Amino acid sequence: MNEGAIRPVAPQQGPRRFSQPRVAIVHYWLVAMRGGERVVEHLLRLFPDADLFTHVHDPARMSNTINAARVQTSFINRLPFARRFYQYYLPLMPMALEEFDLSDYDLVISSESGPAKGVITRPDSLHVCYCHTPMRYVWDHYHQYKSAANPLARAVMPAMYHRLRQWDVASSARVDRFAANSNFIRQRIEKVWRRDAAVIHPPVETNLFTPAVEAGDYYLWVGQLVPYKRPDVAVEAFTRSGLPLVVVGTGSMAAKLRAQAGPNVTFVERMSFNELRQAYARCRALVVTAEEDFGITPVEAMASGRPVLAYGRGGALDSVEDGVTGLFYREQDSTALIETVEQMERFLTRFDPRDSLARAGLFTPERFADKMRDLTRL
Repeated sequence: MNEGAIRPVAPQQGPRRFSQPRVAIVHYWLVAMRGGERVVEHLLRLFPDADLFTHVHDPARMSNTINAARVQTSFINRLPFARRFYQYYLPLMPMALEEFDLSDYDLVISSESGPAKGVITRPDSLHVCYCHTPMRYVWDHYHQYKSAANPLARAVMPAMYHRLRQWDVASSARVDRFAANSNFIRQRIEKVWRRDAAVIHPPVETNLFTPAVEAGDYYLWVGQLVPYKRPDVAVEAFTRSGLPLVVVGTGSMAAKLRAQAGPNVTFVERMSFNELRQAYARCRALVVTAEEDFGITPVEAMASGRPVLAYGRGGALDSVEDGVTGLFYREQDSTALIETVEQMERFLTRFDPRDSLARAGLFTPERFADKMRDLTRL
């Protein structure tokens, strides 16, 4: 991938543009290095002179690539405890976005999962939104978040989130072009905002993973131990089956899961990157129990030459080829997972790691960069 100059832009109708347009990237918050922040890193490599706008920035938790950019925060960053409790300032974020002055920028790329796309841009500029997902807590996961909230939050959420939904739909009209990170998110964009979107899968550093000569005897689960990831389905299924399972991650469900797990389930809070690479390469298969927006871990497992056993909804439908690079189970419960594990044991006798490696090659940073160049062409 060429990380240097931006392509020269031919003049269009309207005001004359320069060969090096000014670019702004807007991201909801920069408080942890997750999938959305990895996409921002690649956008900064694609547009190395871009300025970065966000609500909250915690440099101690960001990568060198992000911290090296010119980062401008909204007024929310100056509010008490914003870096830790930024979600509590969600009602202020629409106004905070509209206070960013982007009048000097020819191209604006908003990275949307929390509020980001609602910025006000120049009439002749191009605003492209790369959408990881419309805000889950405002839309399809609203009732789950409300039921888990404290009594005070539950009391104010109906009126507050009603207004946020109105603003969210209205602000979608400010975007010129949408990109979705999967077909699942493309469908959600059409449902919530009534807009079309190009599907551009997020970049995965597949070249960092390599197959092992021989697989081990364990299945692998990787992620946050939180309710929407459904680690309980994997722990219950493997406790019942007796097959070895390694669970990598931490989260609010950790203590409960450890208490429920059988001796065949091993918990590892953290692994170094090299340890995780080895775990991927030597597992019998990666187990995915969540309905992911896209999901990076299945691609990393396939880049390691291993199959994926995934819940057959969401982004996994884009990455895993059923019957070739893995298997899907259709009900999000332990019984369905156990049945599919039994199928996986038979599938492994004919599984070819080369199929997984080829599939992972569809999600490289180079492919992401090429598609984003096309979508952001002025």
